[in-house]
Amino acid sequence: MIALVLALTAALATAEQTADQQTGASRVALASVTDPRNRPLVDVAADDFVIQEGATPREILSVRPADYPIVLVLDTGSEGRADFALMQKAAAHFIERVGQRPIALATCGAAPRMLATFEDERQAVLAKLAALRPETTGASVLLEGAALAGETVRATGTLFSAVVVLSAAATDGSREATDAMIAPIVDSNAILHVIANHPSTGSHLASTHVLRALAEQSRGEFTVVYSAISYQAALDQLADRLAGEMLIEYLVPVGSKPNDVKVGIRIVGARIRGLGVAPR
Repeated sequence: MIALVLALTAALATAEQTADQQTGASRVALASVTDPRNRPLVDVAADDFVIQEGATPREILSVRPADYPIVLVLDTGSEGRADFALMQKAAAHFIERVGQRPIALATCGAAPRMLATFEDERQAVLAKLAALRPETTGASVLLEGAALAGETVRATGTLFSAVVVLSAAATDGSREATDAMIAPIVDSNAILHVIANHPSTGSHLASTHVLRALAEQSRGEFTVVYSAISYQAALDQLADRLAGEMLIEYLVPVGSKPNDVKVGIRIVGARIRGLGVAPR
């Protein structure tokens, strides 16, 4: 039985790009595929998938592991100073686990800043991460840091991307207008993941409800951990999810709209979750 899952229809450009040596245009669906034990399933081919737009089946052109860029945002605010080394170690392990994806590095301390760009070599990114130190004073500005990451992603024009925020503060000290900070995150079309560490979960969740909403709306995850040692477990879980994400390119008529996109898989017991659609 073919399971069909409604895929998220992302904000798309009005003009479709015509695929080379094809009579139509193409779109790319991002989907997460897991086996019956919820482990990433990567040994798949184009024939294993089915895509429909409305009631119309589409021809699948290619399938490959998702290799979109990631911006990793670390909380360098003074509140998480005691636990920063554990966050830093977990971040380095995560970078090593996600393969050769482009990785950028940012901070969301008192003044958010980009430390490494997508053009930096992996070893340079890891070196800058290792040299990073938390601030002695200053609140965390989580939403401002996520907004800076969104601006960085949007400038690349990539079809898909992710922003991963590691938070260590009970409150968000962002000072800009909320709408102004939300806009670059939404406009980037990035999937937002937040891993938030603070024992006072009630105050933490209340102060970061905007980030939680953005994570949910972008098909990301908002994960609360209760000690800094759990950063690595949470990031390992995220790395497993990323390992099971696939890019599925399929043929569509020129000028058509991606309405009611469904993606399914023919492998018995496998599960698939649609995460977005974009023009090629």
